[in-house]
Amino acid sequence: MIQLDLSIIIVSWNAKNHLVNCLNSLVENQDGYTQEIIVIDNDSSDGSPEKIEKEFPQVKLIRNQENLGFSKANNIGIKKSVGRYICLVNSDIIVLDGCIDGIIKFMDGNPSVGIVGPRVLNPDRSLQVSCRHFPSIWNKLCQAVGLNKIFPKSPFFSDWFMDYWNHDSIRGIDVLSGCFWMVRKEALVDVGLLDESFFIYGEDIDWCKRFHQKNWGVMFYPRAEAIHFGGASSNNAPIRFYIEMQKADLQYWRKHHGFSAQAIYAVIIVIRHLLRIVFGSVKYVFYPPQRKLISFKLQRSAACIRWILNFKKWMKFTESKQ
Repeated sequence: MIQLDLSIIIVSWNAKNHLVNCLNSLVENQDGYTQEIIVIDNDSSDGSPEKIEKEFPQVKLIRNQENLGFSKANNIGIKKSVGRYICLVNSDIIVLDGCIDGIIKFMDGNPSVGIVGPRVLNPDRSLQVSCRHFPSIWNKLCQAVGLNKIFPKSPFFSDWFMDYWNHDSIRGIDVLSGCFWMVRKEALVDVGLLDESFFIYGEDIDWCKRFHQKNWGVMFYPRAEAIHFGGASSNNAPIRFYIEMQKADLQYWRKHHGFSAQAIYAVIIVIRHLLRIVFGSVKYVFYPPQRKLISFKLQRSAACIRWILNFKKWMKFTESKQ
């Protein structure tokens, strides 16, 4: 089997327009390396697979018969890949000129690095914070009570997002956002595939944690850039996906910190959403133009609290993760 420089894997669910733009950027910006592109479609109903088959015949398309989630679908693509580097790219990413070539050259020169992420930009080219600390009781509490907003430039009072840092230098990072990873095949074999018990969300924290445990570098490389629109799939069911995010956070806590830490974190989540409901209700009264957005956020917070306080669902969830 011929080994390529790069295997690019994209998991997609009902994100046709974003996916087409992503593929166009990858094809247009290939320069100096050999690559394959593998799209894993999670049973989309928006015509995505047919569009890919028609307009991108060079892409290897794998069509799942159901939505298998982010981790499992990516693992299917990884198992089919032949690149010495594997790039996991969200369907709503646009790769900018020189991005992938720059990361490959950086990784070629730094053999102890296992994962690299580029500087991620919003569609207006402003910075999108893509570097994280590992979540802790302290930084989650800071987020819950708003200390990160009161002291936005303080690393000590920060939540797990690194908003206080301008993402302008190469450095080792705890967690890189899962929207764009380039992974060394040798490191992946050592660390293992994504944990498929994470359906969507949380797998990025877990995987980066495992790379650190195996002493592989997790690096941020700002000289490479990509645009991330965000929410290509989650916008199809925003409240459902928000609850999935909370569940994934709890799952990570249970896996790496035990049940007690998970219970403490669950209490912090409830406090956070109760405070959001209180202050959101006040804003709803005094800011009529924002009522539609505020109402949605209130519904979202209430849904998360209901899920956590639903004893039967909570017990079923925790038992399934043991």
